Amino acid sequence: MAKLIMTADDSASVRQMVAFTLKQNGYEVIEAVDGKDALTKLSSKKVDMLLTDLNMPHLDGIGLIKGVRSSALNKFVPIIMLTTESNDGKKSEGKAAGATGWIVKPFKPEQLIAVVKKILG
Repeated sequence: MAKLIMTADDSASVRQMVAFTLKQNGYEVIEAVDGKDALTKLSSKKVDMLLTDLNMPHLDGIGLIKGVRSSALNKFVPIIMLTTESNDGKKSEGKAAGATGWIVKPFKPEQLIAVVKKILG
């Protein structure tokens, strides 16, 4: 069975590109338009990985990570920040909240797939 990955980003073009790249490599994808939408969908759906932007309306990536880490269903799921932020302070904040890794946009599709494969095996 294909691994299920959620992508949370307020940019439709980024969501489409990430979903396209993942689907081409055999993954199933659920899309969320922001952190709040992601938490709603994750409350009833177990995923294998979460890819999230940092800067989103309604609930940012850090808030989303904290929400996921406090829920029983996806508490231990790997979470990758996919963001334009490369600031060390933000990275530390993300790691402290429970982020597994960090990819800076713009990124190459093969870079994304390499990270996903490394984490999901």
